[in-house]
Amino acid sequence: MFTGIITDVGTIRQVERRGDLHVTIACSAATADADLGASIACSGVCLTVVDRGPGWFAVDISAESVSRTAGALWAEGARLNLERALKVGDELGGHIVTGHVDGVGTIVGVAPVGDSWKVDIAAPASLSAYLAPKGSITVDGVSLTVNAVDDKPDGGTVFSLNIIPHTADVTTLDALEPGRAVNLEIDVLARYLGRMEQLCHVR
Repeated sequence: MFTGIITDVGTIRQVERRGDLHVTIACSAATADADLGASIACSGVCLTVVDRGPGWFAVDISAESVSRTAGALWAEGARLNLERALKVGDELGGHIVTGHVDGVGTIVGVAPVGDSWKVDIAAPASLSAYLAPKGSITVDGVSLTVNAVDDKPDGGTVFSLNIIPHTADVTTLDALEPGRAVNLEIDVLARYLGRMEQLCHVR
């Protein structure tokens, strides 16, 4: 379980193609000292630490995870938003995040608004029902607030959010441009409410 409050930005140092991807990530000492078997959210994807050393840790990424996430993330030199798993007693500063990516969105617009940036992201049709103004969304592991929702005739949705300077400074959201793919996780409450509604209609 995570909160979407990023504590470190890591850089992929090495990618080995085995049965799965074996990825080594350079990071701060505070992240690298995670125990073997610990969970770390890597740009919104919950992964397990399988090896570690001073200033780095390694994870294995299955073909299933690669196929359901923004593929450009898993390349040498790519930067990742990192968050260690929530501990009992930790402050819940963002919202409840599971580290399970629900879909891949695409940035379609970036524009300055004051000191911040307004970002428009196209979400797949499968997520449209779960996006609402002032609701929570996780973008590449970062807990953010949806400002506006624009439903399209094809069933897809473009939603807007603001990236303040602090968020840009401490995450990978400092490099935003149209066409960039991002991992999206909808609010967990919306997911369960959607499932309950679906079951009610079936019955």
